[in-house]
Amino acid sequence: MPVFSCQECGRKFELSEATLAKYPGWTPKTCMRCKQPSRQSPKRVLASLREENLTTAEVLRKYSGGPKSGVFTDGAAEPNPGPGGWGVVYVENDRILREECGHDPDTTSNRMELVALIGACRVVPKGTRAVLYSDSQLCVNTFNEWAPAWEARGWKRKGGEIKNLDLVQELYALFKARPELDLQWIKAHAGNRWNEYADSLATAYRRGVR
Repeated sequence: MPVFSCQECGRKFELSEATLAKYPGWTPKTCMRCKQPSRQSPKRVLASLREENLTTAEVLRKYSGGPKSGVFTDGAAEPNPGPGGWGVVYVENDRILREECGHDPDTTSNRMELVALIGACRVVPKGTRAVLYSDSQLCVNTFNEWAPAWEARGWKRKGGEIKNLDLVQELYALFKARPELDLQWIKAHAGNRWNEYADSLATAYRRGVR
């Protein structure tokens, strides 16, 4: 399901394609937790608390699941918009080849997701096949499904403006020049070691340490 970031609490939330189809061009800005806290189910409350703010060392001690090779990316902003960060880790057989992270004092989580993917293209040597993993379904759908049509229409979309167009165009050009890179979605906070590690890099600015 498509994933969005709540502009109240900064957490990611999902809405079904069927729900979005009822409101063409609509982009939800607030999760149900912030919109209707009194009606929130215990299951949703627990899901909202999954982000643990672990250091990278703590992530490695706690998690071992998920893909063992690839480039894992994440972006975050809290509040959203507000201060944010991004992280990238490139691993092969559970061994870190390279990692990067950064911070922006005034940004959005979606921009940080895109910056992280740009970083992912940078850390993989040209000509090297690799899978890039993002837990942003919006980013994955943008480049795997929507961007070619937007480009063909002069970077316009039927539902309105293309948000973060500068980064979208930069990243789309990178993907076109790097056909050896494959972009795939990975579920967030599901025990995938290197996705959790990328999340830790993206939120390191909050802790002052990785």
